[in-house]
Amino acid sequence: MSAQPIPVTLLTGFLGSGKTTLLNALLRDPQMDRVAVVINEFGEIGLDHDLIESATEAMVLMRSGCLCCELRGDLAQTLAGLRDRREIGEVDFDRVVIETTGIADPGPIVQTLVMDGELSNDFMLDGVLATADAATGMATLDRHFEAVQQIAMADRIILTKTDLVSPEERAAFEARLAALNPGAPQGVAVQGAIEPRRLFGVAPRQSSTQAQALSWVAAPAALPRLSGLSERKASPLPLADTGAHDGRITSQAIEIAAPVSPIVFDLWLDALMSAATGILRLKGVVHVDGMAHPFALHGVQHIFHPPVPLPHWPADDRISRIVVIGRDLPEGYLAESLALLQSQPEVTEHRL
Repeated sequence: MSAQPIPVTLLTGFLGSGKTTLLNALLRDPQMDRVAVVINEFGEIGLDHDLIESATEAMVLMRSGCLCCELRGDLAQTLAGLRDRREIGEVDFDRVVIETTGIADPGPIVQTLVMDGELSNDFMLDGVLATADAATGMATLDRHFEAVQQIAMADRIILTKTDLVSPEERAAFEARLAALNPGAPQGVAVQGAIEPRRLFGVAPRQSSTQAQALSWVAAPAALPRLSGLSERKASPLPLADTGAHDGRITSQAIEIAAPVSPIVFDLWLDALMSAATGILRLKGVVHVDGMAHPFALHGVQHIFHPPVPLPHWPADDRISRIVVIGRDLPEGYLAESLALLQSQPEVTEHRL
């Protein structure tokens, strides 16, 4: 495999939200010629026959050069099989897109990518995409908490079927999505068509600039210097504009002016992981005392990815920024848990 892990994008979205249409449009795009798409069943996703170059029992080659692989049973086995076939030169790809079922929780897929020691060396999560149907999305969010959770976990939200609603209805839907996940950029797919660069390259890498990392963590490029801890919360919509499920999702963010003690940070992260039942997403740019550059911290539910160093960060900016989106989180949850990060451990001097 290459020295750099292959980025993996998760495509989620509730039943009927336009995942199939979006994927079919992407498969026509010449920019997708080195992408492997893992899908649940070829019949379920309804691949357009005129896009198919050749097919075997479990794999389809598209005319664009994109490769589609059917997910049969264990995801780890499917990815390992793709990796092995790539190593022997049977297939060629430099990105993977995994399409989930309409009611799927992306968490277990993330867990497979991070916790499987063999796969985690070869694949890395690039981002979670969620399709949102503008025509029926309001009712779907009202009725199905799974749909609310998918939106809350997304790095980017793709609106579909916007041509079927009025400008006022679309604006109300966009506002509701922004309230559920204030940090996720929203794009629009017209008949499934959207520029692929809007979907990929989401997660920070060592080559990321400060602006790119701040965009990922949903923080403005210029933040005021803070002397301590500041908690920011998403502004809730009026109750009349939200469904009963929406109130269970909250977004909390903090900024810490001084670099964090590495000992304290490890203690905090261990405590957070053991009590993270309500956390859906966690993103952060964290400055640790004694390190020349910050690192990007990325978690999905209770699974945390290996930190990514950001060597291109300007030396005069030492503010840590962390955002949490969670389910049924108590008021002030993030501020209380991260107050620990402002403390400094006592160092005991040992004398012979």
